[in-house]
Amino acid sequence: MSHPTNTRNPAYTPKDATQTRRFPLRELVLFGALLIAVLAVYALMGAAYSTRMLVEAACYAILALGLTIQWGYAGQFNAGVMGFVALGGFCAMLFSVPVNDAFWGTELPGELGQVLLYGIAATLLVVGATKLDRLGVPKKLRTVIAVVLAVVLYLVVISLLRDVTSQIQSQAGFVGGFGLPPWVGWIVGGALAGGVGYFIGHVCLGLRSDYLAIATLGIAEIIKAFLKNSDWLTRGTATVSPLPWPTPGPAELGFTLSRAIYLSVTAVVIAVIFFLLHRAYHAPWGRMIRAIRDNEVSSAAMGKDINKRRLEIFVLGCILMGLGGGMLGTFNSLFDPQGYLPLNHTFLVLVMVILGGPGNNLGTIFGAVAVYIIWIMSEPLALFLMQLAVAFGEGTFGWDAPSNMDSRALQARVLVIGMLITLVLRFAPKGLLPEKIKSHG
Repeated sequence: MSHPTNTRNPAYTPKDATQTRRFPLRELVLFGALLIAVLAVYALMGAAYSTRMLVEAACYAILALGLTIQWGYAGQFNAGVMGFVALGGFCAMLFSVPVNDAFWGTELPGELGQVLLYGIAATLLVVGATKLDRLGVPKKLRTVIAVVLAVVLYLVVISLLRDVTSQIQSQAGFVGGFGLPPWVGWIVGGALAGGVGYFIGHVCLGLRSDYLAIATLGIAEIIKAFLKNSDWLTRGTATVSPLPWPTPGPAELGFTLSRAIYLSVTAVVIAVIFFLLHRAYHAPWGRMIRAIRDNEVSSAAMGKDINKRRLEIFVLGCILMGLGGGMLGTFNSLFDPQGYLPLNHTFLVLVMVILGGPGNNLGTIFGAVAVYIIWIMSEPLALFLMQLAVAFGEGTFGWDAPSNMDSRALQARVLVIGMLITLVLRFAPKGLLPEKIKSHG
C-alpha cells in the first residue's frame, strides 16, 4: 500500500502562523492632524481656554471608552450615558463638598437613617413575598401579595421620607457633603454607576438592542429627575458650587497651570484604563466577548455563559462612565442636575465612538478629542463667519445686523455635529480607525 506523498511547498507558511505588523500610517496621519488642530486652537484661543478644552475632552474620552466596550466589544447600545455621568457627578459633589454642620449637628441624620432602614426593611419584605411560592403559596396569590405589600410599604416609607426631607430643607438647606478628597467621590461614583448598571443589565440585557436603548434612555431620565427634584440631597436647580479639586486650583496656581496639572491627572487615568482594556481585549476574555457579539448561538453552544458575560461588560462600561462623570463634574466645579442633557452627555459621546471606531480603544480616544474640538470651536468659528457676512451685507446691501448672533452661533454646534456624523456614516461607517480583528490559527 503506497503512502501519499506530501506535495506541500516546503517554503509555504500558514497564514495564521505569523502576524505581520502593519506600519501605523493611518494612525500617525490622523493623530498628526489632531495635534495640528490642537496647536491651532492654542494659537487662536490662548493657553487657558485651550487647556480647559483638553481637560474636558479627556473626561469625555473616559466616557467614550466606557461606551465603546459596551457597543464595540459586546454590541450593547446604551442610550442612557447621561444617567451614569450624572451619578458620577453627584458622588463627586457628595464626597468632596464640606460638611454641613447645620445638618449633622442636629437630630436629622438619625431620623433620615431610620427612614432609610425602614426602606431597606420594606424592600426585603417585598423580595421575601416574591419567594412565597417556595412555601407552597400559589403563584397568582404570591404575585398579588407582593404587589399589594410593595404599594402599601412604598406609601408608608415615602410619607416618612417626605417629613424628614422637608425638615432638612427648612433647617439645613441640604445634607451637604463628607469633606473627603474628590478622588474618593470618583471611585464611589464609578461603583455606584456600576451598581445601577448591574441592576439595569440584570433586567434589560435579555432585551433586543433597540429595546435596550429605549430602556437605558428612560432610566437615564429617571436618574436625572430624581437628582433634580431631591433638593434635600442635591439642592436641585439651585446647584452646588464650588466643588474642590484634587489638585491645586486656579486660586493657587492660575488658570493655565492648574488646568495643565488637572490634565496630567486625567491623562494618567486614561493611560491606565487604556492599558487594562488593551490587555483585556487581546486576552481570552476579550476574544470570548467578541465571539458572543458576533455569534451568540455558537458561543452558547461552546458552553459560554452569555448573560453573565454581557452583564460583565455592561457593568464595566457603566463604571467608566461614572468615573468620567465624576472627573468632569469636579473639573467644572459645579453640580447642576439640570445641566445634564442627552445631547451633550449621550449623543456627543456616541458621535465620538462612531467617528473613532467602535471597539478600537485608540480610535475612541482620537474620536473623543477630535469631536470635542469640533464641538467647542464650532461656535466661535460660526460667529466669525456670521460677522463677516453681516459686515459684507451692511456695506453692500445695507442689511441690518441681527441682534441674536451669539445664540445662532451656538446652535451651529448641532448643525456641524449632524453634518459630521452624516459624513462619517456615509464614507467611514466603521470609523476612521476601525476595529482590528486578528485571526488565530
